Amino acid sequence: MNTNVYGYIRVSTRDQNIERQMLSLLEDEVERKNIYVDMQSGKDFQRPAYKKMIRRVREGDLIVVKSIDRLGRNYQEIMEQWRIITKEKKADIRIQDMPLLDTTKTKDLLGTFISDVVLQLLSFVAENERDNIRQRQAEGIAAAKAKGVRFGKPMIPLPENFHELYQEWQESRISVEELARICNMGRSTIYRRINEYRNFLNQNIEEKNKNGKK
Repeated sequence: MNTNVYGYIRVSTRDQNIERQMLSLLEDEVERKNIYVDMQSGKDFQRPAYKKMIRRVREGDLIVVKSIDRLGRNYQEIMEQWRIITKEKKADIRIQDMPLLDTTKTKDLLGTFISDVVLQLLSFVAENERDNIRQRQAEGIAAAKAKGVRFGKPMIPLPENFHELYQEWQESRISVEELARICNMGRSTIYRRINEYRNFLNQNIEEKNKNGKK
């Protein structure tokens, strides 16, 4: 029976570097053509490269992964995928950073028991770390917002002559489409900016009226 060796790499975003994982797999004699890469969260296994790899895996094949958190960060789903690979597919899996999680070397009862315990522990740690990351991100965003940091696309500045353009639009001398084009904005954005500008004008009028009554 021919044994194929597959490698799996996962990073959460396109900004993260896959080089460390790639070198580790290549050093383990995994052919580059058999290495599958996902740039996606580890919250579940709905990942295109992983699913494609699993479809190719046959009995006796081997999957090599750098660490358990690269496989995934969901405790229940890691355990389920491990079962699919080792029980249903009758293939092997090797976690490079944890020698005990190498099913090619744990065929006896004691070895299987130890690897199962280690797998459960590391899977729990991986999910717990994912929850901690999400909590830290939420706290960081909340703190940044409290300091006035804006998230999302940077706001396109209004042209210096926006007041004149606004007046022309108010008097129907230019259409909203023309106003949006001149300001280099989309239709929904220009309507939002018009409302903001209108609120700004109303606030100024209210301030002047208050000051005039004093």
